[in-house]
Amino acid sequence: MSELVTVAVDAMGGDNGASEMVKGVVLATQENDHVRVILCGDEDTIENELDKYEYDTERIGIVPTTEEVSCDASPVMEIQKKKDSSMVVAMKKVKEKEADAFISAGSSGAILVGGQVLVGRMKGVDRAPLAPLIPNKEGISLLIDCGANMDCKPHQLVQFAKMGSVYMENVVGIKNPRVGIVNVGVEEAKGNQLVKDAYPMLKNCEGINFIGSVEPRDVPYGVCDVIVCDAFVGNVILKLSEGLAMALVKMIKEEVMKSTRTKLGGVLVKPALKGVMKKFDATEYGGAPLLGLNGLVVKIHGNATHLEMKNAVLQCVDFTQQRINDKIREKIQDMVTESK
Repeated sequence: MSELVTVAVDAMGGDNGASEMVKGVVLATQENDHVRVILCGDEDTIENELDKYEYDTERIGIVPTTEEVSCDASPVMEIQKKKDSSMVVAMKKVKEKEADAFISAGSSGAILVGGQVLVGRMKGVDRAPLAPLIPNKEGISLLIDCGANMDCKPHQLVQFAKMGSVYMENVVGIKNPRVGIVNVGVEEAKGNQLVKDAYPMLKNCEGINFIGSVEPRDVPYGVCDVIVCDAFVGNVILKLSEGLAMALVKMIKEEVMKSTRTKLGGVLVKPALKGVMKKFDATEYGGAPLLGLNGLVVKIHGNATHLEMKNAVLQCVDFTQQRINDKIREKIQDMVTESK
């Protein structure tokens, strides 16, 4: 058996508490024999949840903590002051090389701060982008950045493109992934100053398959594999997509229930609708990795269920086994060398 991938989990983060986190971890270890999980948090709470399941005690352990990071307080202060919080202790496992990856459903701001301060950026990486996989008509795309860096410089978008290409090729298995930059039109001359400056740099960048500008309306059709933008634009795309998907599902259900005729029609199309809904369920693809760090940091939704946690753990296994950080480091170093 290959070496175990160790994942440190903030068991106390998120809206659903330890119950969904623990269940997801148990499912992940049952599905994959190559993963070991360290659950960080209140020992009694975690043990009570684990008692509900049969699991491999050699591959699920507990590190007791006494504090929790709040979503309402300053992320910087929470990371600095709460040294014995489940989030900080779990992140330090990655920093100290006792774990390969970290997962949390807790405060996004605290995760971003902790990733930069505790785990640290790779040499040569200016900004660490948050990069979730988002579903589309043809499969999935990587949205990079979606929440970490609101104000970017052109060369940082080029770094995002390189990191995203490595991820999509090695984790998702898309050879020579297509890279597009989010814009208000497909013409090269359009866009704000950031896009106008980044476009020629991406166009002339070796090692990425740049296809040009991508309009937001084309993103759901899968026109490219790596969607490059600053975090403000990416976060708007992500949240609008999630909100629109939920609204459409609700509208369809309401229409189906309006009459006997529509209810009968609903029964006939239900299998097809379930298939589409499953395909566009972002939780199927795990969490959003914070790329460009010295270890893997993954953010999952605050209301994450056990299924999202399970998939995030499995995602960490793929990331580690494919040596994504080493490959990103090589790409970034090539970029630094070319600029000299």
